[in-house]
Amino acid sequence: MPRMKQLEKLQGFGNVEMIEVDRPEPGPGQVLVKVNRSLISRGSELFHRYVLEEPRPPEVMGYSDAGEVVELGPGVSEFEIGQRVMVNAPHAQYVIGNVEGRRKRAFALRDDLPYETATFLPLATSSVMWMRTSPIEPGQSAVVLGQGIVGNLCAQIIREREPGQVIVVDAQPLRCDIARKFEYDTVINVSEADSVEKVRELTDGKGADLVVECVGGNAGIESFKQAQRMLAAEGAIHLIAKYQGGPLPLDGDHFMNKQLVAGIRIDTPREECMQDAARMLIDGRVRIDDLITHRLPWDQTPDAYHMLYNEPDKALGVILEWD
Repeated sequence: MPRMKQLEKLQGFGNVEMIEVDRPEPGPGQVLVKVNRSLISRGSELFHRYVLEEPRPPEVMGYSDAGEVVELGPGVSEFEIGQRVMVNAPHAQYVIGNVEGRRKRAFALRDDLPYETATFLPLATSSVMWMRTSPIEPGQSAVVLGQGIVGNLCAQIIREREPGQVIVVDAQPLRCDIARKFEYDTVINVSEADSVEKVRELTDGKGADLVVECVGGNAGIESFKQAQRMLAAEGAIHLIAKYQGGPLPLDGDHFMNKQLVAGIRIDTPREECMQDAARMLIDGRVRIDDLITHRLPWDQTPDAYHMLYNEPDKALGVILEWD
């Protein structure tokens, strides 16, 4: 049986290692993909895997791979050997892609969509679906709290809704510096300015029509409080992130007559939105080059996780190179 290396979360906080295992074999309706590039999504991969004491299944360690089909399962005719694909699969030298269904589905890549760019496709697709869910009309003001990868993608994609202005907020100088490269109307560094006061100043005292909350984690609790205070009358908060550290506090004085939306609430199939996201990545409506701060060989995957957790002020998007 051929062998390969894959990332595993073992017992203990931050205990991630590359482990040698049997290479998987594709079954009916599946393809085997040799991974070329993968992207670490810091928010979900660290805070729902890395920081836990207990082990996590290898299948959930990553979900943004791009590579080449090297073997077809019985009866598969939708793909061919050598075809370039993206797969929602973990960090490993070889992964299984499904022909149908949502989980670990293989998505055929156009030749003009590079592997590295394609690793952003899952997050860009979700961001398309989130931003098409957001209740905003042309000309209204949008604030995106948090400028991690998802927050930045959401701020880029909300532009297709034709807002009057896009304001982004973060506490990390690195992320604020990266955000400025995308020419949003305003970038607010909360370590230098009061975000609530600044948003109200930028909206002539009205407040934002839409606040997209992408901070999450423990910091997201305080960010949600700030979101309510910067919201316009009859405005909306759209929750994107996942939270830790307690319930989200609703302030009746600031939230009365306002709207709270969580996640994705559109009927458009994900695969159709993925096609749209792929076109945006190809034609430059969504840019990812400035989001990549590090490119590391696959055997340094544990080091990449440690860096993202311990040095958030130095790293954002980390691409793993498997070729």
